Amino acid sequence: MLIPVLLFLVGLACLIKGGDWFVDGASDLARRFHLPELLIGATVVSIGTTLPEVMVSTMSAISGHGEIAYGNAIGSVICNTALIAAITIAVRPGKVDPKALKMPVLFFFLAAAIYCVAAYLIGSFTRTVGILMLCVFLVYMILNVRQMKNSPQPEPQEPEGEELPVWKMILFLVLGAALIALGAHLLVENGTKIAQALGVPESVIALTFVALGTSLPELVTAITSLVKGHSDLSLGNVIGANVFNLVLVSGVSVTLAPFAVPQSAVLFGHNASLVLEIPLMIVVMLILTVPALLKGKLSRFQGILMLAIYAAFCAIQFTL
Repeated sequence: MLIPVLLFLVGLACLIKGGDWFVDGASDLARRFHLPELLIGATVVSIGTTLPEVMVSTMSAISGHGEIAYGNAIGSVICNTALIAAITIAVRPGKVDPKALKMPVLFFFLAAAIYCVAAYLIGSFTRTVGILMLCVFLVYMILNVRQMKNSPQPEPQEPEGEELPVWKMILFLVLGAALIALGAHLLVENGTKIAQALGVPESVIALTFVALGTSLPELVTAITSLVKGHSDLSLGNVIGANVFNLVLVSGVSVTLAPFAVPQSAVLFGHNASLVLEIPLMIVVMLILTVPALLKGKLSRFQGILMLAIYAAFCAIQFTL
């Protein structure tokens, strides 16, 4: 048990440093090319912090553990929204740009609709569904790049010190992403061993522990962004990561190894995933995005409400 605990701590250290470097590189690039931080967060940062989910879900699906790939994607969206975004909003509520938010929100609910069709109507995630998800991801990325190119450029700000060359900014992004991926791998692998030693069921591990472990990059990036004063980068990262969890993470794993909708628990006589987890994923995203789109701001109440929902969700998972 000592070695898994030590490796778990090493993974946490890698995540923290990787998140620091990744936010620095992303925010420096945004300033250098006069791009909105929300869009940078929804693309570059989101891809980097979603790497752990891609690796875990793909390896799980290929090895025949579709329930982990499935639970990781849904659990990560719930965790990103009701824990990570909730913390960001509860600590620092404020205004957001609804225009920059519309595209990632639209694509999330499009991806969620595909997910619901596969889960409720088809009853399985086929290779066709996986390819469709990857096509949605490709279109999303193309439209984001176009939007960034066409977005109005803000007034250039004076750099706070000597400006880094572009290659160093990219190096920070690459090294940060590598440390994030390594740290998340160590956390999930050794954290799962610790959880199994304590007798926690695999289904609960997938929806809570693995989901939280692979979402730690988003949590670290969100906290680092808050400390550095880049709250737009944090929110964009969370929403972008949620899109990627459904279309990239699930798309890759389902395309490589299709699987049926797993049933690990029963709630009200039905598959708990269809009654609780998928509806909750959609509800927390509605709580996060609807006020932002309608009012252009986020309130501390939203953050507190989502944190309460996440706490209840975890409690229910351990009682099913």
